[in-house]
Amino acid sequence: MKTVKIISLGLFLSLFSACESMLETKPQGVVADKDLNTPERVEQMINAAYSFCGQNHFNKQIGMPYEEGSVRGGEAYKGGSGTNDNEERNRWETFTYLQPTNVGDLDNLWWVHYVAVGRIHDALRKVKNLTPEEYPLREQRIAELRFLRGHIYMYMKLCFKFFPYIDEDTPEEMYDKVSNDELTNDELWGKLIDDFRYAAQILPERQDEVGRPTKFAAKAYLAKTLIFAAYEQDDKHNVINVNRDKLTEVASLCKDIIDNSGSSLAPDFAENFLCEYQNGAESIWAIQYTTDTPQGRLNSWLVSPVNSDYGCCGFLQPSVNMMNRHKTVNGVPDFENYNKGRTLDNKAAFAEMPMDPRLMHTACVPGMPWKYEPSYIMEENWVRTPEVYGYSMSQKLLVLPTSDCFKKTNPFMGAGLNWDVLRLDEVMLWRAEVLIQLEQNMDEALSLINKVRERAANSTGRLVFEDGTPTGKFDVQPYKPGVNCPPWTKDFAMQALRWERHLEFSTEGKWFFDLVRWGIAAEFMNEYFEVEKERRSYLKDAKFTKNRDEYFPIPQQQISYVKGLYKQNAGW
Repeated sequence: MKTVKIISLGLFLSLFSACESMLETKPQGVVADKDLNTPERVEQMINAAYSFCGQNHFNKQIGMPYEEGSVRGGEAYKGGSGTNDNEERNRWETFTYLQPTNVGDLDNLWWVHYVAVGRIHDALRKVKNLTPEEYPLREQRIAELRFLRGHIYMYMKLCFKFFPYIDEDTPEEMYDKVSNDELTNDELWGKLIDDFRYAAQILPERQDEVGRPTKFAAKAYLAKTLIFAAYEQDDKHNVINVNRDKLTEVASLCKDIIDNSGSSLAPDFAENFLCEYQNGAESIWAIQYTTDTPQGRLNSWLVSPVNSDYGCCGFLQPSVNMMNRHKTVNGVPDFENYNKGRTLDNKAAFAEMPMDPRLMHTACVPGMPWKYEPSYIMEENWVRTPEVYGYSMSQKLLVLPTSDCFKKTNPFMGAGLNWDVLRLDEVMLWRAEVLIQLEQNMDEALSLINKVRERAANSTGRLVFEDGTPTGKFDVQPYKPGVNCPPWTKDFAMQALRWERHLEFSTEGKWFFDLVRWGIAAEFMNEYFEVEKERRSYLKDAKFTKNRDEYFPIPQQQISYVKGLYKQNAGW
C-alpha cells in the first residue's frame, strides 16, 4: 500500500536539504494515502501550507525579506552586535567578500522555501484527487495553492533569478534531475504569471476567512510579477528592453483594483504598522502572525531594541542615506542635495530641518518617542553597537512591549504584527510607474503619486511629544510642476516615482529588488557606498560588482548536492 511520510516540517523536497544525512532520518509516522484523501484532511494540509508561509525561525524565516531587500539596498545597516554577528549578512550587505561557498543562511533560505513549496504540492495533489462533488471548494483551493506557490517562487526569482522549477506533477524521482537552467528568465517569469493569472480567474472577490487571497490579491500579485518581468534582462542582468505589452496589462490590473476592490488608503500611514488596524482597507494580502500560540507566530525576531522591555537583537538599523532622503525643500524631496551637509539622523535635526513625516514612522533615534508613545522615549543604551552602526533603530516591524501583539519567546521576542505583502499604496504607485513609462495619462500618474504624498502629509497626528508639540519639522506638499518642482517630463516623473517608492516602503524589503528591475543597482549602490563608508567605517571595502551582484550566487552546497547539475549565476 502506498504511504505518505509525515515529519515535523511536512512533506518537503529532500533534494534541497543542506545535509544529506537528513535523508536517512526515519519518518515520525506513516499515514495511509487513502486516509488523507478526505476533504477534512485536505483542508488540514492546505492550512499547513498557509502556516509554513509564515514560519518564523529567526534564521530560516519566510517573511519580509528586509535583509535581502533593504540592507542590501542601502536602506539600513545589518545591525546586531557587530560585523561578526550573523557574519554572512555582513557579506550580503557589503557584497565584496560574498562567495558561493560562504553564503551562510542563504543556503537555509533556499532550502526552507522548497519546504514550503513541498507542502503546497502535497496539498495540490490531494485536492486534485477529489471531485468537485466530494469537495465543493476544490477549484478555489487549487487557486489558493497556486497563489501561494507563486508567492514562494517570487522570493526565489527576486533573489536568485534562476531556480529549479518543480510543480505538483514533477515525479519525486525526477527532483534531482531538474536543473535551474531548463527555463529561460522569461519562461520562469511566465510560470509565476500563469499561477497568478489562474488564481485571478478563480478566486472570489471576498473571502470570509482572513489571510486567504482574493481575486484582487491575485490581480495585485499578477501586476507585481508582470512589472518585474517587463524589465527584460540579458544574460548578465542588464535591462535591455521594457515590454510595453506587460506594462499595459499592469496598468489595467491596477486600475481595476483601485476602482473595484473596495480598498482605500488608511487615513494615517501609521495604521499600516499597528496591530489594531491590521487587515484593514489598505491591506490587499497579508501573512498572518499571532501571539495566540505557545511560542507565537511572530514576525521580526531580531529587530527589537536591547533595553529591558525588549531584550534583543538590534538588527536592521536605518542608514543615514535613507534618513537623509526624507529631507524636503518647498515640500518636495531635496533631489540634488539630500545627502550633503547636515544629516537628518538626530533629534536636533528633526526639529530644525524640513522633512517628510514618513521618516518618523520608519526610524527612531535617542530622545524621540518610540512607536507613537510620547512618554516612552528611546535612549542611547537601547542600541547594541553604536560604534559600528550608529544610533538609529527601525520601528515599522515592531510593536510596543505593552501591546497585545508583543511576545517574548526567550531569548528572543517578536511581534504578532502581520506582514502586508500587498497594499493599495503600492498598487497605486505601480500604476503611476507604468503610465510614466508608457507616457500615457501622465497627469493621472502625477495625481496618484500626490495622493500618496497627501496621505503622508496627513500622517502626523501620532508624531508628537508629551506636550503635544510635533516631533519634527514636517513639510510635505504635492508635486506642482513648474512651481515647486521641474516640469512633469518622463525623466523627472520617473525620478519622483522612484523616490516615492523609497519613502513609502523604506525597510520593508523592496528597494534592492526595485533597483535591479530598473537596471540601476550598480550605479545607486556604489554612489551610496562612496558616501556611506565615510560615516560607517565597516563599509570601507564595500563594492557592488555590476553583472554579478544583482542576484545572490546559487549556494555551492546546493550545486554540490545535485553533483553540479545547477548552473551558477553570471559573474560568480
